[in-house]
Amino acid sequence: MLANAGGRRYACGMSICYVNTPVGRLALEADHDAVTGVRWASPGERTRDKTANPILKEAARQLDRYFNRKLRRFDLPLAARGTDFQKRVWAMMRDIPYGETATYGGMAMALASGPRAIGMACGRNPIPIIVPCHRVLASGGKEGGFSGGRGLPTKRQLLALEGVVFTPTGAPSRLRSG
Repeated sequence: MLANAGGRRYACGMSICYVNTPVGRLALEADHDAVTGVRWASPGERTRDKTANPILKEAARQLDRYFNRKLRRFDLPLAARGTDFQKRVWAMMRDIPYGETATYGGMAMALASGPRAIGMACGRNPIPIIVPCHRVLASGGKEGGFSGGRGLPTKRQLLALEGVVFTPTGAPSRLRSG
């Protein structure tokens, strides 16, 4: 199956490459000089393009470093498509430090919005992991939602990679390295 076999049309200049990660096979997408998407690839999905865009090569390298705990903040040009509000939410998510979390409610207060609107913007994040929507939790430290990969198990896996685990009461806890 080709990458655009599902009806998705790729514009001229759009590139795609695939990387295997601990959370599944990811499709990285770029348009000329910026990353535009990260998504979980469908089984058997492939591309005809054998030469990866330099931005995608760098994104793949940084994701590999992230999953090997050698990168805490991505440094890539991004071009996410969304509303102005969604872009503000995504920018705020990029400011959540590695190994830390924020809440939908806290972000809503900062943006003079509501928690559900924040959750909707998180769910529409086209560049998960790089724009760390997995670091946003519901009130009281509950997991909230996650639409990537296997859902909440993938969110827990990404947070655990960063040293955030959930206690039996459901509250997040930071593992200390020593």
